[in-house]
Amino acid sequence: MIAGDLELSARPESTSNFEGRRSARRGWSGGGGRWLVATGRVIVWALILVVLANGVIAIVSRVREGAVTTPGGATSSAAPFPTAAASAFVVQFAHLYLDLNPAELSIRAARLKPYLPPDAGEQFGWDGYGRLQAAYIQPYSVEVNPGDNENAVVTLTFQSGDRRYLLSVPVHWDGGGKFVVSGRPGVLPAPGPAELPQVAAAATDDETATELRSQLAEFFRAYASGDQLSRYTASGTSLTSLGGAFSFVELKDIVVPVGDTTSREIQAVVVWGVPSGAAPTAEPTPSDPGAMAGRLEQGYRLTVVKQGDKWYVKDIRGAGRAVG
Repeated sequence: MIAGDLELSARPESTSNFEGRRSARRGWSGGGGRWLVATGRVIVWALILVVLANGVIAIVSRVREGAVTTPGGATSSAAPFPTAAASAFVVQFAHLYLDLNPAELSIRAARLKPYLPPDAGEQFGWDGYGRLQAAYIQPYSVEVNPGDNENAVVTLTFQSGDRRYLLSVPVHWDGGGKFVVSGRPGVLPAPGPAELPQVAAAATDDETATELRSQLAEFFRAYASGDQLSRYTASGTSLTSLGGAFSFVELKDIVVPVGDTTSREIQAVVVWGVPSGAAPTAEPTPSDPGAMAGRLEQGYRLTVVKQGDKWYVKDIRGAGRAVG
C-alpha cells in the first residue's frame, strides 16, 4: 500500500512539471512575437515620416522658385530671360535712338523717355549736332549675363548709307513685363559677307537642255500671267501663278545635270519684266523697252518629268547656288 501510494503520487507531480515547462516555452514564444510587431510598426511609421518630410521640402522648393534672394538682398525672378520680348523692346528703342535730327530734339527726347531710366539725359549722350538715319533694323543676338537672368545685352543690325552696323544695347528686366535701357548703347561694324567657296561644275546634259528650253519658256510665260498654266504642268500637279505681278521676258539660262531620262532636277535663270505701275496688260518684249519699267533676273529650281514626248513641270522652288 505504501509503495502503491508512492507510485500514484509521483505521476501527477511529473505531469505537473512537464506542463509547467511547456507553459514557460509558450510564454517566451508569445513575448518574442509582440516585440517583432512593435519593431515593424516603428519602421513603417519612420518611412511614412520620411515621405511626408520629402513632400514638405518639395512644396517649399516650388514656392521659393518664384523668388530667389541674392546676397545683396534683392529679389531675382527664377524665370528665364525673355529674349524675344527684350529684342522687340530694343528694336523700337533703336528706331528712335538712331534717328539724329537737330530739328527734332524735343520730339526725340519725348519719344526716348519710355525706354530710359529717370536720371538719363534727354538726348541720351547726343549733343544735338549732326545727322544720322538708320534703316532695316533687325534683332541680331541676345547675351544674358551669366548667373543673372535680369540683365542682358541685346544686339541689333542696321544699315546707314551703304554700310551695315551692329548696335549693342544693355537692358534690365524687372522679372515681369517691363524693360529699361540700363546703359549706353555701342555701335559696332557688322561682319562682312562670307567668302563663297568655289565648287566644281556638275556634268550637264546639253541635248536635254536644248529640248527643254522652248518648253520651259512657254511654262514661264504662263507662270507669270496664270493663263493656261495647267498645259505645262505634270498630270496631278497644281501650281499657283504670279498672277501678272511680273511679265515674262526671256529664259536666260538653263542647267540640266546628267540623269534619268524621265525625271530631272534642273535650274533656270529667268528675266522678268518689272511693271511701272499696275500689272501689265500686254506682254512686253526685249525689243520693246517702253512696255516695261525694268528687268529683274531670278533663279529657280524645277522638277521636270517626261510624259510622252514632252517635258512637264512637276514643282518649282527658289534656286540655290548661282547657275550658269
